[in-house]
Amino acid sequence: MENKIITDNIENLEIKWHPQIKGVQIIDGKNNFPISWLNQQGYCEYQIYLQYLKGIKVGQTRAMKEGSREHEDLEEKFKETAKPTTFDEAIETSKEEASLTREMFVISPKYGIRGYIDEIWMTPDEFIIIDDKPGHTAYPSTINQVRAYCLALKDMIPNDTRKIKGALRQRGTDNIFWSEDFDEDVEKSIKYTIERMDSLFKGEKPFIPTKNKNKCKSCRYQSYCEHF
Repeated sequence: MENKIITDNIENLEIKWHPQIKGVQIIDGKNNFPISWLNQQGYCEYQIYLQYLKGIKVGQTRAMKEGSREHEDLEEKFKETAKPTTFDEAIETSKEEASLTREMFVISPKYGIRGYIDEIWMTPDEFIIIDDKPGHTAYPSTINQVRAYCLALKDMIPNDTRKIKGALRQRGTDNIFWSEDFDEDVEKSIKYTIERMDSLFKGEKPFIPTKNKNKCKSCRYQSYCEHF
């Protein structure tokens, strides 16, 4: 399996920054948010409100800093042997031979999502999207994140009939502890979650705080939260 570095594929898109919500872009007239926010949304929607609408800044936890360093180390090691290519070239050549890439950018103006996939295996038969996480528990929030990557990729290759699979892997190991086929039911489920996110940004629905008090106790935003 050949390692490849794929350049971002965002040509011919009209991109503007949202005037009130930090991190949200307006692409082709539609709100577009980072897929990583789905992890935060599953933990506590109100965190998104405090961070990106209210603009409250808090420091990173030690675990977050360590995770970023591990990510960077893996990326630098990968680049040592990877060959540069474009998205279209990578998709086309993978129909004949398998390849692997890290930090591949995916974007869907249609569904209003964008993000960087930790690792993706492209073979003549399927695409396997892998998201690295600390620990080995598949939380609904981390599952939603992988599903959104799958949806964005599928939207970018509308005429490709290969199977798409999502997977979670324990960071720093080869332990894939969760995986699923991106089928019609899964696609319907993640579209519903993404539509809810869009309704939050439009002000059509309120940001709902978590009811799990254990999450509140360890939350970086607790001193700013009116629900704590």
